[in-house]
Amino acid sequence: MLTILDKYILKKFLSTFFFIVILMAMLAVVIDFAEKIEDFAKPDGPGTRAIVVEYYLNFMPYITSLLFPLYALISVIYFTSRMAANSEIIAIIGNGINFYRLLYPYLLGAFFIAGIHFYANHYVFPLSNKTRTRFENTFIWKHNFQGSTDNIHIFSGKNEEIYIQHYSRTDSSGTNFSLMRYDSNGLERRFVLNAQRIKLVKYPNTWRIFNYNTRYVNGMKERMVKGGQLDTLLNLKSADLAKRDNLKDAMSSKELVKYISDEKAKGSGMIVPFQVEYHRRTADPFSIIVLTIIGLAISSRKMRGGMGWHLVLGMIISALYIFMGKFSMTFSTHAGLPPIIGAWVPNIIFSFVAVYLLLKAQK
Repeated sequence: MLTILDKYILKKFLSTFFFIVILMAMLAVVIDFAEKIEDFAKPDGPGTRAIVVEYYLNFMPYITSLLFPLYALISVIYFTSRMAANSEIIAIIGNGINFYRLLYPYLLGAFFIAGIHFYANHYVFPLSNKTRTRFENTFIWKHNFQGSTDNIHIFSGKNEEIYIQHYSRTDSSGTNFSLMRYDSNGLERRFVLNAQRIKLVKYPNTWRIFNYNTRYVNGMKERMVKGGQLDTLLNLKSADLAKRDNLKDAMSSKELVKYISDEKAKGSGMIVPFQVEYHRRTADPFSIIVLTIIGLAISSRKMRGGMGWHLVLGMIISALYIFMGKFSMTFSTHAGLPPIIGAWVPNIIFSFVAVYLLLKAQK
């Protein structure tokens, strides 16, 4: 059951947190607008309604979701430092309230915010990001594709391999195309299709092949077929060859899991960023709890310089947390660190920091 003190601290925590969220979201909009004003002002740019409704109403949840843990840390430091400066913490402990009991309302607030963040990360923010990324891909980042356009090898099915020497994203066409189908053991080729050129003619997977030849193999027997032009269905979509850098942001967690599974089956080497993103959506809410404990431990002590030094220390911790998170995720993407480890390394390290600071905090 919540005491008056619990309600008092919890109210301060949540009100400060949501005030900072709104303030920082508005600041982020101003900074982002200043950076993108040239794109908005182009003759073929978006209208005012599209900028406000389609982009910024969805940009604010996106930028807020990335910084939720840091907002929680700053909130705790801000209102706890004021309580310490006003000798409220000393009075609470002096009246027989154990310091670790004081942690209870902080953890309640942290779990409440973390629960919102967890649900929004997996189900709400991806829906919002679909509109935002569509806007960005249309008006701002028109060429933000990932992956090579040369010497593409992918598995379009369990025993089906596709090769394209060069793919043009402009008109969805490729040169020197090959499709190979193997037997159930994946050892012997049963069907080979080669074409000088290939082009998408109807979305999602109707392709036109030019100057093609096919080879059917059945044991020791072979049959060859040649032609000049043919429209055919292939287990290949243009999205398999031209992926946007921000594709993962617009996927729900369920879509991420399915996408990762499908890409593994195709032998794709571009799934690690998607795996990191999936694990990040769970790791970030947990970090709210860790950083809340750190915030209480460093700001509950009354010290000369007051809130200023507490906020400086909080900013240093925030910078270290962001740096470590980026570093570990980059290690996962490019150096072979397991994605789940890359997403959780900052939480693991800062959990030890939180326990140490809590033990050393003024009691």
